Amino acid sequence: MTVPEVRRFDYAHEFLAHAGAYLSAREAEHNLLLGLAGVLTTKPDLYGLAPYFAAVQREGAVIAAALRTPPHNLVLSEVAEPAAVDALATDVAEVFGELPGVLGPRDASVRFAELWSEATGRRAERAMAERIFRAATVHAPRGVPGSIRRATAGDRSLLVEWFEAFQDEAMGGRSFRPAEDAVDDYLTRGDDSGLYLWEDAEAVSLAGCGGPTPNGIRVGPVYTPPARRGRGYASALTAELTSLLLSSGRRFCFLFTDLANPTSNRIYQRIGYEPVSDVDEYRFE
Repeated sequence: MTVPEVRRFDYAHEFLAHAGAYLSAREAEHNLLLGLAGVLTTKPDLYGLAPYFAAVQREGAVIAAALRTPPHNLVLSEVAEPAAVDALATDVAEVFGELPGVLGPRDASVRFAELWSEATGRRAERAMAERIFRAATVHAPRGVPGSIRRATAGDRSLLVEWFEAFQDEAMGGRSFRPAEDAVDDYLTRGDDSGLYLWEDAEAVSLAGCGGPTPNGIRVGPVYTPPARRGRGYASALTAELTSLLLSSGRRFCFLFTDLANPTSNRIYQRIGYEPVSDVDEYRFE
């Protein structure tokens, strides 16, 4: 049997032409990879530095893929053969001298972290355990006052404030992108992608969506200020946004949850989201 071969690509459309079928066969698991690659097809300079696109193949068949938008983490696909992770670790080391972390399926991410630590001497620790969910139908909660509306440039200061709070709370302040840049990007997106607010006399909850895939779109982030929690606002907003996206022609909506937060995991399942797979994020010192 031949040794797995890593093939790099300079552009997102080349990467999708080669690995798109492999990724689309498990669209929910690969919603982040497909979404990022799709955005970079139309906005190749979105993150400034040149992205890393790679596919691992054996005898012409794709068995894994990876993507990185520096300075962010490497994102791994589902892996058809464990040897593909070893091949990717070697190739990534040739391209990048440093790496902040890796996000991917549990077995693949821990294997990559072990290999990276061995090669670089950088200690790896699991920063977050997440679960990917998918919804094809929605069960909206009843009795929640308020309604949804799309955020506009007039909401920018509030959106930036809430994005910063979300980054501090959900990501431990580890975001590589300023909240202002993220908000401005969302506000200029077209189609269904963007930011939405739930209003009950005033704005009380925030949800975003973006990263369209062939049949779906990713929902997130979702944030409600602490003083407004426990009233069903986030559930109602996520359900209504999901319904809007599905009614616009999307077959699925996807989202990531932190497994350390059982409340959010229960909430999303109540409104129609079903668990698909688990992914882990490892950070390197």
